[in-house]
Amino acid sequence: MWAEYGAFVLKTITLVAILVIALVVVARASQGSSGASRKSGGRLQIDKLNTRLESSADRVRQEVMSKKAYKAHHKAQKAEQKKAAEQPSSNVWVMRFKGDVHASQVDGLRREVTAIIQVASTGDEVVLVLESPGGAVSGYGLAASQLVRLKEAGLSLTVCVDKVAASGGYMMACIADRIIAAPFAVLGSIGVLAQVPNIHKLLQRHQVDVEVLTAGKHKAPMTLMGEKTEEGREKLLEDLKAIHERFKELVGRYRPQLDLAVVTEGDFWLAEDARELGLVDQLETSDAYLLAKAKSGDVVSVTWVPQVGVDQRLKKAFSSSVQGAVDALSHRYFP
Repeated sequence: MWAEYGAFVLKTITLVAILVIALVVVARASQGSSGASRKSGGRLQIDKLNTRLESSADRVRQEVMSKKAYKAHHKAQKAEQKKAAEQPSSNVWVMRFKGDVHASQVDGLRREVTAIIQVASTGDEVVLVLESPGGAVSGYGLAASQLVRLKEAGLSLTVCVDKVAASGGYMMACIADRIIAAPFAVLGSIGVLAQVPNIHKLLQRHQVDVEVLTAGKHKAPMTLMGEKTEEGREKLLEDLKAIHERFKELVGRYRPQLDLAVVTEGDFWLAEDARELGLVDQLETSDAYLLAKAKSGDVVSVTWVPQVGVDQRLKKAFSSSVQGAVDALSHRYFP
């Protein structure tokens, strides 16, 4: 019985593998034929949040209002819209950044910023809904520089934090003219961290010799397999302190009201405490802030949507299916 079951499983796996390979080949062929249309690597998606909000509110009104009341409201609303259209108003441009350790969304942010700068009027407000625990210095430094471009273009910048803006995330947030955070959002962690795992002693124990060669005294002060030295440790710490000083200078430049000696030692705070220290200006969710803005003007969301190939989608779907099967088995046999 077990032999037959094993043969069945092997046949099933083989069939699935053949189907996946065939689909990938077809997908790559279709990509090649339409490559010219994908040179940009993605597209800008523009959404008017006013329209979306009004559409959802209108559906609720239809359910809870009488036909007569709904008709009267609809008529009054049209009159208000006509009156508002006659009055000049500035736009609010919205971007969203959910950062990972590599700040991999920075390419999309660059494109969104460039698009907004080209069409926005001086005095328009840009709102960045930010969520990030921080990560690579180079990536988040570039992301912060993109936000500086908005201010240099004469635009007002507001950063909304609903969950977390720590370390590199706060490096981005501090550029804003105003930082708004939900009460239990986490902010701060203005510090620098480096972790270098080292297996040199393990290799020595098994008599494995590793030679690390460098051209330049400080090329690699600490490595994965090389011997740790006090000189290398001090050099790495010196580099971290230099980056930390630059980080503090950036925060001090854009948030001069802060006591840097208090807030730049790597601590983090909930938003209410952060407001008392000057790290946050206002306690409010991004939803509440944007809803209020939509009542007084146009709120336009600008999002860069990267092009995802068919083969990548298939790979992701296949991985999700396998992971789902593993999780299901785990939950079944290891509750």
